[in-house]
Amino acid sequence: MVKKTDRKFERTRRHIRVRTKISGTQERPRLCVFRSNSNLYVQVIDDVAGKTLVQASTLDKGVKEKHANKVAAKELGLLIAKKAQEKNIKTVVFDRGGYIYHGVVKELAEAAREGGLEF
Repeated sequence: MVKKTDRKFERTRRHIRVRTKISGTQERPRLCVFRSNSNLYVQVIDDVAGKTLVQASTLDKGVKEKHANKVAAKELGLLIAKKAQEKNIKTVVFDRGGYIYHGVVKELAEAAREGGLEF
């Protein structure tokens, strides 16, 4: 009998594998993405100090699209880049959170690059 794979468990395994290799510092913090069924969340994190420097999500008032789709991802990527540049953050390490670099995650990353973040 074929067992059904637990997608959340597999994503967590991928995320742990990625997180052993990358970490955010004060000079180059980590841009972390979380995608739920209904919303997108993005944080810029300094792992050395253990603090979130900047955050944005589709629940924010500045975001018009309130869903987890490509349009919202593009808008969110530009917003996080703008907020990060206000805090003098120019370069980051991209943490895709165990998600495949495709669709919403790819759109968010490309929009953040357009907004001025380097990674």
